[in-house]
Amino acid sequence: MTFLDSYIQGFFIIMILMTVLWTVSIYLKNVSIVDSFWGIAFVLASLSYYLNTEGHGTRKELVVGLVIVWGIRLSLHLGIRNWKKPEDYRYQEFRKKYGPKRYWWFSFFQVFLLQGTLSWLISFPLLAAMHYTPYSNLNYIDYIALGVWCIGFIFEVGGDYQLAKFKRKATNKGKVLQSGFWKLTRHPNYFGDAMVWWGFGGFALAAGSYISLFGPLLMTWLIIKISGVALLEKSLKNTKPEYKEYIEKTNAFFPWIPKK
Repeated sequence: MTFLDSYIQGFFIIMILMTVLWTVSIYLKNVSIVDSFWGIAFVLASLSYYLNTEGHGTRKELVVGLVIVWGIRLSLHLGIRNWKKPEDYRYQEFRKKYGPKRYWWFSFFQVFLLQGTLSWLISFPLLAAMHYTPYSNLNYIDYIALGVWCIGFIFEVGGDYQLAKFKRKATNKGKVLQSGFWKLTRHPNYFGDAMVWWGFGGFALAAGSYISLFGPLLMTWLIIKISGVALLEKSLKNTKPEYKEYIEKTNAFFPWIPKK
């Protein structure tokens, strides 16, 4: 199968998932379920790319394995965190703005089609890493990419774990976590997520696909400017008094020694 054929098939697989989720969201009246399946969309796409490309090279096996580990972990984390919770405030605002009689179908385009298309675009380096040089062994760029991926995964998982542990204590309500990974950056999980995707971009680069770097670039831009850091910062500034002081001494994204 050609690169384009594999890539288009990946799009249809992701959109089947998103259409099913949209149908379920109408019944539940909760669009938030889409967030819990963000990682699964990449798992399904990568499995499709794996089956539609030739060979069983080390890079190909490694990439699909890392995607499965990252995607399932993320979806389980978000699913457990959001279980039995009301719809996210962002979607509630959209529901009020467009009206319940309109939002049930409008949400397909605004949320599910949009997220499906973004995940498909971002998945480009996954296919590139598997499609090109499928029989080759790992080179030094692969090892750098693996190192970047591991750093990102540690920050993402560690940040999520520390925050979940912090929130379980009732005495921490309204307070700001400022220890562990959260001492180095205000958003260690978002930083880690971005680094994971730069790792995937590195594997594609090792396979000779330079254009694939637009995948991690797009993911990083979304995390920092659209759905991650910028959106959360706006909310936290208004809800947690300690956050102003936290901003003054801790980097927003890249980890660094806190200022005195």
